[in-house]
Amino acid sequence: MSDDDQRLRRWRLMLGESAEESTGGLGQPGDSRMDAALAALYDSSGPTKGRRRSAGLGASAPSVARWLGDIRTYFPSTVVQVMQKDAIDRLGLAQLLLEPELLDAVEPDVHLVGTLLSLNQVMPEASKATARMVVGKVVREVEERIAQKTKAAVTGALNRSARTSNPKLRDIDWDRTIRANLSHYLPEYRTVVPERLVGYGRKSKSVQRDVVLAIDQSGSMASSVVYASVFGAVLASMQALKTSLVVFDTAVVDLTDKLSDPVDVLFGTQLGGGTDINRAIAYSQSLISRPAESMFVLISDLYEGGIRNEMLRRMAAMKNAGVQVVVLLALSDDGAPSFDHDNAAALGALGIPAFACTPDKFPELLAVALERGDVSAWADQLALEQR
Repeated sequence: MSDDDQRLRRWRLMLGESAEESTGGLGQPGDSRMDAALAALYDSSGPTKGRRRSAGLGASAPSVARWLGDIRTYFPSTVVQVMQKDAIDRLGLAQLLLEPELLDAVEPDVHLVGTLLSLNQVMPEASKATARMVVGKVVREVEERIAQKTKAAVTGALNRSARTSNPKLRDIDWDRTIRANLSHYLPEYRTVVPERLVGYGRKSKSVQRDVVLAIDQSGSMASSVVYASVFGAVLASMQALKTSLVVFDTAVVDLTDKLSDPVDVLFGTQLGGGTDINRAIAYSQSLISRPAESMFVLISDLYEGGIRNEMLRRMAAMKNAGVQVVVLLALSDDGAPSFDHDNAAALGALGIPAFACTPDKFPELLAVALERGDVSAWADQLALEQR
């Protein structure tokens, strides 16, 4: 098939049967099944060639299972994930996902996990074991993607932040020592006189930093909840950090004791409902006993249902006490988030930048916050990269 024919074939599959007069028909093996799978989800056009086609997968689980099988057969996994998400949004597929045989047929991804978590309270027992397997597979994939990078970034930042100006010989950071003493270069001897030594502090087996993650579990934050839970589990596995994780809507739930298994963390959440950020911050403050060695990460779209002025006062108090405060409007790959611009601006006026961050950038953010404290310049650079 020529490139032109292939291009017309793709246009025909995308536009549907009504475009055949312009693009020609479909003749490749499997084209009719691909066309039917796309039509069931996206074709809401009027009559074409004497018959009406409209979006719909039918009400029965078998028909949905066949459709899920077809899209996994004929489309790459990235496209399958998009189609599944669209089916959930457009055709009410969520309720049918309560059936175990359908869960076996889906392509697991972060968005599907968010949907399953939102159905957690109404999910029949017969489906919960399968749902945990689906969620567990996604969690493992995310963990493989982020764990090593996160541990390396955090460990490096803690080591750098522990530098000393009076190191033992074995602890000297020669690269930084040379750069710090370049003004003392002696050309006649072609050497640098190290008047000031820069060295690594001795690695301590004690906890060096306290990290508190507070995660908004409103429905719009589903992807962020998934990623933040996995990050929380990774951080909790590091001896140098004391990690706490709380999730909130109008109530606050402390899931720190579940951090050994991020799947347990996720099934401890309940997506949806209202939002009381002020209450979550108040609880998080109670977990902070040494502000100068603590980092507070609030992950929320900032749509506050509680007391706004009190929320801002608490955030200012934490920052003024020496806590490293970071506000993430989203921790996901979903693009620009919806958020409360007034609250974000108010936090910015307090010197607390509020910005979105992808999971791949989060380890770098942690490193900057742990080493330097102020992430404002880093956040500005991130915003420029995302434009």
